[in-house]
Amino acid sequence: MSDSRARKKPLWTRSFVFLILANFGVYVFFYMMIPCLPIFVKEITGQDALSGLAMTVFLIAAVVYRPFAGRQVDSGNRKSYFLLGVAIIFVCSLVISLVPTMAVLMPARIVQGLGWAYCNTAAGTMAVDIIPRSRLGEGIGYYGLSLTVSMGIGPALGLFAMQHYGSQTMFYVSTGFVLLAFLLALLIKYHYEAVPAAKPAFNVDMLVERRALLPSLLMFAAVLGYAAVTLFLALYARERQVADVSLFFLVYAATITCSRPLMGLLADRRGFRVVIVPGLLVCIVSMVAIYVAHSLAAFILVAVIFGVGYGAVQSTQALAVSGVPPERRGAATATFFMFMDLSLGGASFLWAIVAHLLSYGIMYLTVIIPFAAAILLYWLIDRQAGKQRLLNQAAETAAGK
Repeated sequence: MSDSRARKKPLWTRSFVFLILANFGVYVFFYMMIPCLPIFVKEITGQDALSGLAMTVFLIAAVVYRPFAGRQVDSGNRKSYFLLGVAIIFVCSLVISLVPTMAVLMPARIVQGLGWAYCNTAAGTMAVDIIPRSRLGEGIGYYGLSLTVSMGIGPALGLFAMQHYGSQTMFYVSTGFVLLAFLLALLIKYHYEAVPAAKPAFNVDMLVERRALLPSLLMFAAVLGYAAVTLFLALYARERQVADVSLFFLVYAATITCSRPLMGLLADRRGFRVVIVPGLLVCIVSMVAIYVAHSLAAFILVAVIFGVGYGAVQSTQALAVSGVPPERRGAATATFFMFMDLSLGGASFLWAIVAHLLSYGIMYLTVIIPFAAAILLYWLIDRQAGKQRLLNQAAETAAGK
């Protein structure tokens, strides 16, 4: 009876739509900052060496605070913490635009990292709460479009605003998207009541959800590969004298937008194994294709291949929270995004060193290693799940006797 009701529970509710749109607004801000902050830092300091510092301190702050944010989100105030995180980002962004100095920028970015940990963790946890259990993979796929679409729009919008109207206007536009996210979040009709329990002594398990560790490590490895593509493909294409490689990112964004919900639906119906492992194999094929690509047409073909593969791999988010009880979803979501932040933060240094020592072409062949490691991690996840099923069956048999 309960399974039947779960299947009939609608996916496209008012709250789910407003959550997707609110998350989209926050992610547009995030992706506007990636190409624009280095330019802004150079404008106010005149130094290239400091250009990546603003993003680095932001990610470090998010990684450090995210486990604590996950614990607080599990207290039951998911929506309140999302609103708090968005408000922190909004205020800090406004301060940066009004007082454009490094003395203000660095502390503001650290505080924004705290806000990012709150809103990102709370939004992902609310999505898992709202989506029907029988459609978790599909629902997470649609929810993830708020990230993938903003990935295509944010950088282009930020650079356009900055180049034509200046950095202050760019900050106003990005801050406007954050404000829009806050207003949309107010419209979400959502309430989660935490199960009251005695407070145990503080330990690491409160901050990190062990059941989400292996899927989070899998995503850590996959994001290392994804970062190599997004960070260095333009330089690699220039080296191979391929013009208009910006089309790669447009085609990639369109492909992943189409493929991700379909892959989530397939994961719900056939299991994560038939989606994630083939997706990782397709990502490996795409790295070989990048290595041999010498024309715009070849790069666009790679964009389609990689978009399909990475869209399948992103079902890992649903896998990370699928076996976690409601009162630990915040910790599981925080664990998952913490490993993503760590991977994004370290990837630029790792692949820059590899490219310097070997070449961009060989670097992309080297990217096969983390994707292969992710396949091994999925095998461990599958093996662990198999053992748990056997234990559950044994327990049921014993109870029947």
